[in-house]
Amino acid sequence: MTKNWPLARRKAALRQRARIIQKTRQFLSERGYLEVETPHRIPAPAPESHIDSVPSGKWFLHPSPELCMKRMLAAGYEKIFQISRCWRERERGSRHIPEFTLLEWYRKGGDYLSLMEECEELIQTLATDLGMEEKITYQEHNISLTSPWERMTVEEAFHRYAKISAKEALQQDLFDEVMVQDIDPRLGIERPTFIYDYPAKRRAMARLKEEDQTVAERFELYLGGLEIANAFSELADAEEQRKVFQLETETRRLLGKAIYPVPERFLTELEEMPPSAGIALGVDRLVMVLLNAKTIDEVVAFTPEEL
Repeated sequence: MTKNWPLARRKAALRQRARIIQKTRQFLSERGYLEVETPHRIPAPAPESHIDSVPSGKWFLHPSPELCMKRMLAAGYEKIFQISRCWRERERGSRHIPEFTLLEWYRKGGDYLSLMEECEELIQTLATDLGMEEKITYQEHNISLTSPWERMTVEEAFHRYAKISAKEALQQDLFDEVMVQDIDPRLGIERPTFIYDYPAKRRAMARLKEEDQTVAERFELYLGGLEIANAFSELADAEEQRKVFQLETETRRLLGKAIYPVPERFLTELEEMPPSAGIALGVDRLVMVLLNAKTIDEVVAFTPEEL
């Protein structure tokens, strides 16, 4: 039998990946987070216009453990994390894979600013454990991990890197296009960048800022032009969340995409969730950056094409 040489060549990367995951578990456990496991098959995913879930019978493979983990917050769990397999349709490229690994953690009483600090500490800890100390190299970029990391609002990012404002981009339905083409590749080049305060129309499941209802308490983290994490001060108003879901469902309908059932149990229990914050971090992408891998294929055991 011929040896699977592509799989054999990944041995060193997979050893480092395992070390990163083990250190992540240690980091969060030492800070009082409880590791949890939630089902991979769910009856209804969150209806997001840009995320297509994978059917599994009459249910779906979850695109994120978010809904179940927030129900745990509502039930009284205060600090939880999960390293979970997730699935999304039509996600394949050098930085995407349809079955991937997400790290999500949630904390009662926190907000998106507190998660910025924790995320920064986690990645610094992982880099130090790998012997990289205060600097990493990713795709010819020398990225300093020394605190403080760069922080800029979405509006500032558009002013610095785009030809139109965020407001104009939304009005012209160009927001995502401008982000992908003009802004994303320029973030996190010399040091990691947190881009925060997303327009309300791009709130996802984040709450709006009390002092400025035009923006949401949401951030994304970039390293070397690559999005690594997405975080919110969580929206805990069930009626408001239902409206967001309805808008996303209508967008899916206009795009000719599948329409998902409403996650009623999640909405019913959401009112019981205390003020909280949560973050989703792409494990595969973080490993790519820390190991300076060109593609996601180099840091997973099997790609879909190899099965």
